[in-house]
Amino acid sequence: MKRFALLLLIAAAAQAHEIGTTQVRLAVTETWNASITTAPQSLLNKLEVAAGLPRSAALDAAALRARLTPLLPRLASEIDVRFDGLRSPATVEIAQLEVPADVSRPAFVVLRAVGPVPPRAGAVTWAYGLAYSTYSLALGGRTIWIEGSEASAPLPFARPAPPPSRMQIVAQYLALGFEHILPKGLDHILFILGIFLLTTRVKPILTQVTAFTIAHSITLGLTMYGLVSLPSRLVEPLIAISIAYVAVENVVTTELKPWRPAVVFAFGLLHGMGFAGVLRELKLPRGEFVPALVSFNLGIELAQLAVVAAAFLLVAAWFRHREWYRPRFVVPASMMIAATGLFWTVQRVL
Repeated sequence: MKRFALLLLIAAAAQAHEIGTTQVRLAVTETWNASITTAPQSLLNKLEVAAGLPRSAALDAAALRARLTPLLPRLASEIDVRFDGLRSPATVEIAQLEVPADVSRPAFVVLRAVGPVPPRAGAVTWAYGLAYSTYSLALGGRTIWIEGSEASAPLPFARPAPPPSRMQIVAQYLALGFEHILPKGLDHILFILGIFLLTTRVKPILTQVTAFTIAHSITLGLTMYGLVSLPSRLVEPLIAISIAYVAVENVVTTELKPWRPAVVFAFGLLHGMGFAGVLRELKLPRGEFVPALVSFNLGIELAQLAVVAAAFLLVAAWFRHREWYRPRFVVPASMMIAATGLFWTVQRVL
């Protein structure tokens, strides 16, 4: 029985493939890119034999590079990369070559092979004709083992999403700015309505909204560039106080005071810091920082104008000349906004 087990072990060892020194890492994006790490002297001798040249003896790094470089086109022909069965020709260069003086450390060469990827390819097949033993192929977090010069099975791959274009970023952040007000920014909506309720004339309303926009644009940009900074535990209660203030002023006065746009401008500086907190969470793209910032701010402005337009068309356009408009609509609405602002102030402080 022992003799039979020993014979089985000997047979298994004879059939097993020796794991060689070659390792391959393959990445597929718009092009495919393979990093092949292997023993340089062995690689050179294989290429020399394939080219009908005499085999070189042990060489240093400079001599190895000099001998390998003219043989790289032949090496490229031994790399067989196919996408859905269609071969993609390779171009090869030496990325790194090390022959340590300490013989206890192995010499190695890193080859970089690249080639085109068909637009709608879904699977890749890899084969390397200069591998005579089992080696590893890594692709997309997977590692498979390939026997010598055999081809791998078709390996599906997922292309990384291409970076968004400038116009896509502008559209994205324009929508994010608009959504931050409508429907997500109830506190900013109430502030805009507080501006709207004091007067029924369009020009003073737009003057205040413009002052608010200029102000929050300034602090939004300065805060995102790190030039101005206040903690949110101060900014958020102050925003709530600004809402209560404009609403209370609507109750105690019947006309637009000269200082009102300046007050709105000052409060806009606070709101801009609040907007910056949202942008920090969104993490603006570094390469398109300014377009994203400007389009986000423009989205906010469009949403503000939408709030004013909706309030005007739904209420003021029809009832602003009625005697009951102020006592029955402006004052109660302003009081509700003021109460909400005061509640938020206490809530955010606590």
